[in-house]
Amino acid sequence: MEKKLYTLIVYSENIAGILNQITAVFTRRQINIESLNVSASSIEGVHKYTITIWAEEDTVIKVVKQIEKKIEVLQAHYFTDDEIFYHEIALYKLATPELENNSYISKVVRRYGASIVEVNPVYSIVKKAGMSDEISSLYDELQALGCVLQFVRSGRVAITKSCVERVNEYLADREMKHLQKNK
Repeated sequence: MEKKLYTLIVYSENIAGILNQITAVFTRRQINIESLNVSASSIEGVHKYTITIWAEEDTVIKVVKQIEKKIEVLQAHYFTDDEIFYHEIALYKLATPELENNSYISKVVRRYGASIVEVNPVYSIVKKAGMSDEISSLYDELQALGCVLQFVRSGRVAITKSCVERVNEYLADREMKHLQKNK
């Protein structure tokens, strides 16, 4: 089987230590996490973990099953890039003197749909949101122009292309069972 980039989306209760439990699943299998983003979800008290890994599908299936066994984990799913909408954000700190003296740098920034969000005499900050390859390509071009002082990028943020969030269905079903049990 061939390794592909998978995005795992994990929903859990907001409990201290759960991130360590989730990442331990990858460590035990010696799987490198390419990116990791954790944030509150649209559901109060529920956090969303977006994790990208290179793996074979059978390995991803096993990892998701192991993650779902964690008590605080509500759901875990894996997706290929065509099943989700995703973005990253990157910040590029550029030398302002270079930016002012070379108009081509501004053209490169505009061509990638990036924007300059801060300018001072020493440095300028460029922000780019988009796909991983676009962010890397902009970095490569700016680096070749010798103007990059610093560079940072976020982990992937992703939502499914499905109209319904699976965790919402799960929570509604869990609430229904709880109400029936307490009647």
